[in-house]
Amino acid sequence: MEEVPQKIDFSGEESKVLKYWDDIKAFETSVKMSEGKPEFSFYDGPPFATGLPHYGHLLTGTIKDTITRYAHQTGHHVERRFGWDCHGLPIEFEIDKLYGVKTKEDVLKMGIPTYNQHCRSIVMKYSHEWEIVVNRMGRWIDMKNNYKTMDTSFMESVWWVFQELYKKDLVYQGFKVMPYSIGCTTPLSNFEASSNYKDVSDPACVVSFQTQDDEKVSILAWTTTPWTLPSNLALTVNPKMEYIKINDIKRNQIFILGKNRTSILYKSEKEYTVLETMKGSDLIGKKYVPLFPYFASDADIGGFVVIGGDFVTDDSGTGIVHTAPAYGEDDFNACIANGVISRDQFKRPILNSVDANGCFTKDVTDFAGMMVKDAETNKQISIYLKNKGRMVNSANLVHSYPYCWRSDTPLIYKAVGSWFVRVESIRERLLENNEKTYWVPDFVKEKRFANWLKNATDWAVSRNRYWGTPIPLWISEDGEEVVVIGSIDELERLSGVRVTDLHRESIDHITIPSQKGKGVLRRIEDVFDCWFESGSMPYAQQHYPFENKDKFEKIFPAHFIGEGLDQTRGWFYTLLVLSTALFDKPPFQNLIVNGLVLAADGKKMSKRLKNYPDPMEVVSKVGADSLRLYLINSPVVRAETLKFQEKGVQDMIKDVFLPWFNAYRFFVQNCLRYEKSTNTTFKPDIKVALASENVMDKWILASCQSLIAFVRTEMGAYRLYTVVPKLVSFIEDLTNWFVRLNRKRLKGSNGDADCLAALNILFEVLMTICIAMGPFTPFFTEYMYQNLKKVLPKEKQMDSVHYVMFPEPIKEAFNTRIEEAISRMQVVIELGRAARDRRTKPIKFPLKQFMVITENQQYLADLQSLKSYILEELNIQNIVLTSDEGSFVVVTAEADNKRLGARLKNDFKKISPLISKLTNEQLREFQKTQSIDILGNILTSEDLKIIRKYNGDTTNSEPSGNEEILTVLDLTVDNVLYEKGLARELINRVQRLRKKSGLTFDDPVSMFYHTKEADLKAAIENNNDYIKETILFTVQFSETTSPTHSFATEVVSIVKDNDAEIYFLKN
Repeated sequence: MEEVPQKIDFSGEESKVLKYWDDIKAFETSVKMSEGKPEFSFYDGPPFATGLPHYGHLLTGTIKDTITRYAHQTGHHVERRFGWDCHGLPIEFEIDKLYGVKTKEDVLKMGIPTYNQHCRSIVMKYSHEWEIVVNRMGRWIDMKNNYKTMDTSFMESVWWVFQELYKKDLVYQGFKVMPYSIGCTTPLSNFEASSNYKDVSDPACVVSFQTQDDEKVSILAWTTTPWTLPSNLALTVNPKMEYIKINDIKRNQIFILGKNRTSILYKSEKEYTVLETMKGSDLIGKKYVPLFPYFASDADIGGFVVIGGDFVTDDSGTGIVHTAPAYGEDDFNACIANGVISRDQFKRPILNSVDANGCFTKDVTDFAGMMVKDAETNKQISIYLKNKGRMVNSANLVHSYPYCWRSDTPLIYKAVGSWFVRVESIRERLLENNEKTYWVPDFVKEKRFANWLKNATDWAVSRNRYWGTPIPLWISEDGEEVVVIGSIDELERLSGVRVTDLHRESIDHITIPSQKGKGVLRRIEDVFDCWFESGSMPYAQQHYPFENKDKFEKIFPAHFIGEGLDQTRGWFYTLLVLSTALFDKPPFQNLIVNGLVLAADGKKMSKRLKNYPDPMEVVSKVGADSLRLYLINSPVVRAETLKFQEKGVQDMIKDVFLPWFNAYRFFVQNCLRYEKSTNTTFKPDIKVALASENVMDKWILASCQSLIAFVRTEMGAYRLYTVVPKLVSFIEDLTNWFVRLNRKRLKGSNGDADCLAALNILFEVLMTICIAMGPFTPFFTEYMYQNLKKVLPKEKQMDSVHYVMFPEPIKEAFNTRIEEAISRMQVVIELGRAARDRRTKPIKFPLKQFMVITENQQYLADLQSLKSYILEELNIQNIVLTSDEGSFVVVTAEADNKRLGARLKNDFKKISPLISKLTNEQLREFQKTQSIDILGNILTSEDLKIIRKYNGDTTNSEPSGNEEILTVLDLTVDNVLYEKGLARELINRVQRLRKKSGLTFDDPVSMFYHTKEADLKAAIENNNDYIKETILFTVQFSETTSPTHSFATEVVSIVKDNDAEIYFLKN
């Protein structure tokens, strides 16, 4: 092994590792090495390359990389292909902005071939930057052999998927109210429309509709969308609700409204007189006069009538809903149910009063060409109604309103003709297939996703757009003959035209001769919703069924996918709909859902606000491993949000990687020292490690096996949120406990045989944790492995740590008894440290006595066997272990009042005072049995918490404890102990200067100290033997300060500021 430098540049070393991986083609080699092993299939959800990767992408990429690396290391062949989402609004919107495209006419003027060529030119705009970032984060995935949704092979498979759905009668043409983006001139899916809500102020109007049979009587309706009033076709009441006819005294008008909704107009009952009370059912069928003349003739075909609907409530408005079926989903459904409209009336003018650009058509003569969501439009409509005497009241309302996720413009709801996939008819199968999948965390599957599936509606998959996979429907002019094409070959067979590209410019001109004498069939204009494409990726990335049929069928469903919580209504949903419709199977077996990464202030990360650090700048400072570990050791892997803190990433270096590096460096340093002093070569031998009788050796080796067993179990369950904290905790145990408590042994102070055993243990643990942490921190583990492997036999040395299979636990090294004993020791030491901190007694000052009190005899026996470690770690002279709780401890119980109150109801008031009166004997019995009967109610450890208090004087003692033990630290300091504390401080300063000056453990130097403080000098002289035993050198007193030829010198503070100087001279 080579010597390890004192300091490490983590980011710099990662760059060297990246180059090494490139040189040996590490990823490609690992995939080739695993050929023939069981397949572990993984789907990578395709991102768009029109934006740069952010922390959300890095998080998801890290999770995917961790899982797939682990799968490889546990004996699987894992194909990892990167994918790109190339079609749809994100691309088109960029082109629209760039070229000022606002309407369909603008696109046609430019020409679809030119428009699509512009789209194609920016699809891979940032692909190079993505490749750099993905590579720099250490993610192993094939970005060369990627799939793109714009590839002809991919698009052909999408055609096949659609044809299969059509064959199964799961496709139909319909007329449906959908969220509609004016900014992008296209309908959106329900899941797209629910992703971007804003609080906005809209006009809220109460409008009167004159009844046809009595011009003095008007029906009142309330709306926050005045622009929909010209398209009103009905008024909806709840048949079961009560309504009243009133005389408005001030206005001298007669109104009908909900009995419980008078507050919308009146503050007092004195402002009106009730003339009549009726049920909603009594109003159904009543005709009224349309507000506007544009579509008055619709009265002849069932329009302008009161209808019934259960969706009407009396908690807002007037209890009567203005109903414009073309611009509201409930409105549409109510009018269909009541026969006011039918689904085949695509061309009825009142249902098409707003054009594709969100403007009124020429039919709405007074407002033709006006944008419906402009404030001026609503204002002009309000003025019109006031002039006609129909505006009863107007105000403004702040409410949550949906915006387009891409253009950030307000959505409207609009009836559009669209092609739909029947989802409602397969809901039960969706729910059943969802049950066959495993999600982490499970609540997302069982609550959020299942609830979405229960209410899933038919999916509108067509978009009246340009850059996408064209829907392969060729239809006759009368709509009677429909041909669905499922492949390029089929298109050639039916049309006589062979194509190599499937975009609109390549196929829109192709016609198919009618088989029924109807002339020629032409393709519909629409393209697929890009979610249909991403939902088809399991098949389309393999060009199934045209190629790779056997391969696909072996690896479907995927073993694993992972994406963010926002994909619950996106990719996860579309994958499940299509796989259920095609194969009646779930598309994946296991899924990790991650939460959102927000800025430090809890807001969405924004380039404009610059409220987050550039990811690559963070990586260049501290390395990708640190960022990876920070992300996957956070609540975000449990689908919770993470407020990103750069300090958190830096803390990973301080708390994990530096201690880990120092433990590795310490091992190498002492291994080289051992080889030099014994003139032998260190060869790790697990038999030597297992034969060690040292309790700390047995503990760390046993803990390591428990860790490996735990990781295997939890990674099998995809629970990163349990695995990563355990790995990090083990590194702390290794560095802060094992190495620190065994430094002297590892330096050879107990002889060569004991040193060799300790080195074998440390090597075994370092190598095991190095391999086990490989999937999580691929760079640092590679860095260590390349040096550690040099002591292995040649045949066991692999080119990369990532070629090494994940370790199996060594059964004979398991020792739960020792693990429990050491854990108890750690608890006691931590309690002692906390007591010192509270009373400002630094560890450098030795104290006389530390008492541990518990009735658990095994606990005391464990501490007795580890007594020497406790004495040293707490710097105390004596430890007293006693089970005499009666003399020192008062036990009380603290009730969980909230829990007990909810469970016991009225009995809690009787029981509560009795809890505080429980005796020591009763509570000790409760500790043993974990339950107690009070007035016939059984209370358990979940209801009561045991509090242990010290009953002695705390003037010169400091108690600490938990439910099982109580510790008492004696704070008395005597002079001998005080002087020893000063000697420890000198040792600390000497060691620090040795490290700072680059000295190794056996460099020949003379060490001196100079001080004018007589007490400090006396303390050092009285502890010379202790100092020499600790640092293996004598530190001599010097009458003068350091000479000019000193090798190293430093002024230090031991008792007072700058009260001593230490210097070294070379021998």
